[in-house]
Amino acid sequence: MDRDMNQLSAKGLADFLRDPESMRKAVARFDETVDDLFEPLRKNIWFNRLFYTASAMADHSILWFLLAAIKALRSQEQAKLAKRATVALLAESIVVNLGVKSIFRRERPSYSGDRPLPLRQPLTSSFPSGHSSAAVCAYIFLSEDDSLAPLYLLLALIVAPSRIHVKIHHASDVIGGLLIGWVFAKLFRGIYRD
Repeated sequence: MDRDMNQLSAKGLADFLRDPESMRKAVARFDETVDDLFEPLRKNIWFNRLFYTASAMADHSILWFLLAAIKALRSQEQAKLAKRATVALLAESIVVNLGVKSIFRRERPSYSGDRPLPLRQPLTSSFPSGHSSAAVCAYIFLSEDDSLAPLYLLLALIVAPSRIHVKIHHASDVIGGLLIGWVFAKLFRGIYRD
C-alpha cells in the first residue's frame, strides 16, 4: 500500500510540474492563504511599527551593511569577516536585483488605501524578494564566528516576513528569496577567499 501511495504521489507531482497553469493556481492559493493569515496583524499598531520599520531599514541592505560595519569595529578577525559579508551582500544584490528579477517580472501584491506608515514602493519584479535573499545571505555571513549570531537570525526572521506584512511581496516571493539567498551564500562562500 505504501508503495502504491508513493507511486501515486510521484505521478501526481510529475503531472503537477508539467502543468504550469496548475502550478500558478497553487502558488496563488498559497500566497492568498498566507496573506489572509497576516491580515489581523496589519490591524495592530505594534506589528505595523515592527514590520514597516524592519522593511524600511533593510532597503538596499542598509541594516546589514550597518551591522557589518559594527562587526568590523570589534576586532581584526571580525573586520575580515565583515568585509567578506559586505562583498557577498553587494554581489547578492547585483545577482538578484539585476539578474534574477529581470527573468521573472512578477507583479507585486496590490495595496489599496493609505499605508499606516511610510514605505518605499519598489519598481522591480516581485519575485524573488531581495529583502529575504539579503536577509539570509547576511545572516550566514555575519554569523560566522560571532556570538551575535542569534541577533542576526532574529533580524532576518523579522525582515523576511515583513515584506508579506507590508504587502510588497507575496509569500512565495519571500520563500523564493530565502532559497536563492541561501544558495547564493553557500556558493559565494566556496568561491570567495580572503
